Amino acid sequence: MLPQRTDVLVVGAGPTGLAAAVTLARRGVEVTVVDRAPRPAVTSRAAVVHAYTLEVLDRIGAAAPLVEQGIASRRFTARDRDRVLLSVGFDDLPSRYPYALLVSQSATEAVLTDRLTALGGQVLRPYEITGLDHDAAGAAVHFAGGATVRARWVIGADGMHSTVRESVGIRFDGPDDPGESFVLADVRTRSALPRDEVSLFLARSGPLVWAPLPDGAVRLVASVAEAPREPDADYLQALLDERGPGRQPERLTDVLWTSRFRIHHRIAERYRLGPVLLAGDAAHVHSPAGGQGMNLGIQDAVALGETLADVLAGQPDTLLDAYAAARRPLAEEVVGFAGRLTRLATMPPAARPLRDLLLRTVTRTPSARRRLALRLSGLTNRPG
Repeated sequence: MLPQRTDVLVVGAGPTGLAAAVTLARRGVEVTVVDRAPRPAVTSRAAVVHAYTLEVLDRIGAAAPLVEQGIASRRFTARDRDRVLLSVGFDDLPSRYPYALLVSQSATEAVLTDRLTALGGQVLRPYEITGLDHDAAGAAVHFAGGATVRARWVIGADGMHSTVRESVGIRFDGPDDPGESFVLADVRTRSALPRDEVSLFLARSGPLVWAPLPDGAVRLVASVAEAPREPDADYLQALLDERGPGRQPERLTDVLWTSRFRIHHRIAERYRLGPVLLAGDAAHVHSPAGGQGMNLGIQDAVALGETLADVLAGQPDTLLDAYAAARRPLAEEVVGFAGRLTRLATMPPAARPLRDLLLRTVTRTPSARRRLALRLSGLTNRPG
């Protein structure tokens, strides 16, 4: 049941909203989490948690139980069919998590939900907000069915189509186009690819990400011209045949789950308006190339939760402006990085030899390889 009042209302119980709520609850803040879905998703897009995100999750007690459920990937490769163009290792990362953790987003959400429950919190479902009004004292958040909750602060973690963001009129800047079309699938395959690394196949028709999951499944993510409503086994096999290994081709044996989605490259004009704060996909969306989206959202959430807890403990609320000023440039950099990876994948045939030479040069240059490993791992986002 919705409370009449709360210190912080978090809208959205994905990884970003849950991480913000756990951070606040650990500091003794009264926090209420709502989500419009009647139950948590059992299938989800993101499948990699990078080293810096694990460090951030460790601050709120969520890293260890998540690591137990995932695969430690020590390497990232970019391939053109059978040729390895780029190989980046994570073993020497300056982190206690020298790997990328391959684990379903639903597992990440379950771990964070367990942490919130252990701290006395819960997710209230299904509650859909319809709008909000705000003033100097906080916000009145309105729900379908007529209920209203008064909150001192509201965190919009409700995704790309954020009602929180739209209710306060924050622009979501980016190209005015239909957005990139993607196919997403969890499958089982007969494969010769290593089961402890993520492979990005660069093909003229678009990139294909191949990522092993803990239960023997494989996550496929592919940029396509127009994704079918229900990608079937034949469609997915054709993608693997066209973009994947040639000498030892992938053979699809089972399709566990499929979906499609579109991604725009957009960043919110601002992350704060009065008592309303944005994080995660409500603040920034971009191509999944590089696996940065959920990671950046979790990093947003913990930074915001820690800052907001300080404000509620008596620090000036200008700290929240500093949060916004620090986080938005990181989103701009990630959007640019994802876009560059996508352009590398889709270069025309005439430019591919130069691209391949560039990537092989990076592989052979230790300093360049290390910079890319730090960038992929998120450790370049570490403060200080």
